[in-house]
Amino acid sequence: MKLGLSLRYLGYHMAAWRHPDVPADGAIHFDYFLKSARKAEAARFDMVFFADGIGVRADDKPEGSLCRDMKNAELEPLTLLAALGACTSHVGLVATASTTYNEPFHIARKFASIDHISGGRAGWNVVTSWSEQEAWNFNRDAHLGYEERYERALEFVEVVTKLWDSWEPDAFIRDKASGVFYDPAKLHVPHHVGKHFKVRGPLNSARTPQGRPVIVQAGASEQGREIAARYADVIYSAPHALDAAKAFYADLKARAVRHGRRPEDLLILPGITTYVGHTREEAAEKLAFLQRLIHPLTGLATLYNHMGDLRDHDLDGPVPPPVNPSMRSMAADLYKVAQTENLTIRQLYERAAAGNGGRILVGTPNEIADDMERWMDEGAADGFNLCPATVPPGVDDFIELVLPELRRRGRFRQAYEGRTLRENLGLLPLDPS
Repeated sequence: MKLGLSLRYLGYHMAAWRHPDVPADGAIHFDYFLKSARKAEAARFDMVFFADGIGVRADDKPEGSLCRDMKNAELEPLTLLAALGACTSHVGLVATASTTYNEPFHIARKFASIDHISGGRAGWNVVTSWSEQEAWNFNRDAHLGYEERYERALEFVEVVTKLWDSWEPDAFIRDKASGVFYDPAKLHVPHHVGKHFKVRGPLNSARTPQGRPVIVQAGASEQGREIAARYADVIYSAPHALDAAKAFYADLKARAVRHGRRPEDLLILPGITTYVGHTREEAAEKLAFLQRLIHPLTGLATLYNHMGDLRDHDLDGPVPPPVNPSMRSMAADLYKVAQTENLTIRQLYERAAAGNGGRILVGTPNEIADDMERWMDEGAADGFNLCPATVPPGVDDFIELVLPELRRRGRFRQAYEGRTLRENLGLLPLDPS
């Protein structure tokens, strides 16, 4: 199976920064991320992944919650990737960059440079920015409409791939005797003219060690799936139920085939947050310990847009019906879950806090490995994107407890297969034509 390690902030549990074994200021220090990247490399992970938002994507609702949230100071990820590329040798390096508040030439050049610096280990996670807070940082009062964002994103990726293909692999002959630096027959100027972009090119970078950096995508919408089926090499997905994951997997593979690709050209890695212990009770206590660290205001903030301001309600009482929710369908789903399972307000926000809304696995190494195997064997995953609850403790637990079990079962590599991310993912080399 393929494995990625997501290193966002200090972990995926809302209260990760309050854990005694987590450095609260880690997200602004290079050494913090370098240690984690080197651990991932020593453990033979395929890649480390840095999700990103270009703004503090939250409001102070309820009042007093935002100052208790760790998601407000971090390193810019492309700068971080370049530094990590010089300090690691095999692990893939993937980061988010927005198609809404960048230009294609910026992204093509930066990721090409990281691919060169790292010797062929760069990956671009394609996203469309969605929050008002990001729009406010880029001369806008509101973000672009949904359809326009995705329409722009599709053309954006098209332009970036054209720019990466500006030069054939052997275009730069650098013949000192003749004085010829590159073969003009092996230069292909994009001359792109479309609805959203007009980009002449070429890219002022040689073709990269991978041919192109790996493209990653995480959108589950219809438009996001189409971008993925056409261009992506890796998909991060977030289904909680096996049947939903299998349906998503089958749909994306079929779409890839319709675009002239092979099913194996598109790898699907669902996100998981694991709480693992030598016994199930030990694993459950690791989760419970973090749940006790959640400040009520930060917990209520996770429910605010769906359920309204619940400060005047008993946290250990029943969840009231949503009041003027900004996200109606999600509010209805949350309320249905609360009613069906008889959850209190506290229990409802604890569920969201445990893995940033992602799928949670709590158990022994055998139980975690059983679950991962089942998803692989039943056609729901090609691997997983580990979203650790805490960094470093959650990373260490997975490496020390789960990976040996996966290796014992023959499910995970002992050594890297190649030097580039594309090689280690088992993806075909790109056709230079």
